[in-house]
Amino acid sequence: MKKLIAANWKMNKTAGESALFIGEFKKIIKNEKNADVVICPPFTALSAVSGELKGSGIKLGAQNMHFEDFGAFTGEISPLMLKELGCQYAILGHSDRREIGEKDGLINKKVISALKKGIVPILCIGETHEQRIKDETQDVLESQLTGCLKGVENISNVVVAYEPVWAISKGNPSQKAATKEDAEEAHLFIRKLLEGMYNEEAAKKTRIIYGGSMKPENAKELLAMPNIDGGLVGNASLNPKSFAEIVNSANK
Repeated sequence: MKKLIAANWKMNKTAGESALFIGEFKKIIKNEKNADVVICPPFTALSAVSGELKGSGIKLGAQNMHFEDFGAFTGEISPLMLKELGCQYAILGHSDRREIGEKDGLINKKVISALKKGIVPILCIGETHEQRIKDETQDVLESQLTGCLKGVENISNVVVAYEPVWAISKGNPSQKAATKEDAEEAHLFIRKLLEGMYNEEAAKKTRIIYGGSMKPENAKELLAMPNIDGGLVGNASLNPKSFAEIVNSANK
């Protein structure tokens, strides 16, 4: 299985800055054929990035989406709008979205909608610092995974991103980074959950990627772990050189 390395730019980069990034990134990327690369810019830069990515093999993703195709949903973006721009992926259930009130039921609707439209959901799950110190990690992961995948029959069309909130700078008061062992333990647990929810073959085919402060310094060791199938990269994806280093470390 190819590694999947996705860049989540969050609320960063204008359309012009995004186009410049892609131009620079394409010049220095070396391992594109050995890893599936996805760029997820802000909605305002999707069109510009889509144009720059044409013919490159790099995929386009969105950072969120509404579950309805159209309607009176001020400020929202539908899956049909994303498809028209060439989006093949959408990040759903990110901790940034959960922090402002998104619940598993809403995320579940988005996952189902994305799958119906041929968009691959990158479903984010993960525990907070408080939940981790209370030893609630496994309960949280199981609750989020089962809630967000309710009614989803083909799990291999979903990417699961383990995103420990405590390992992200703004959600990490202790500043303790996740180790490769921390990450692998959670990924194995998620795979076992998927095996129980579906079957062993489906669980093996499902990409489970890591989303807790992956950077050039730790990418290689994280990506070498048997159950880590890629990364959802935040801050380190904002610089074309550092993001290229992470992509180039895949499958080494």
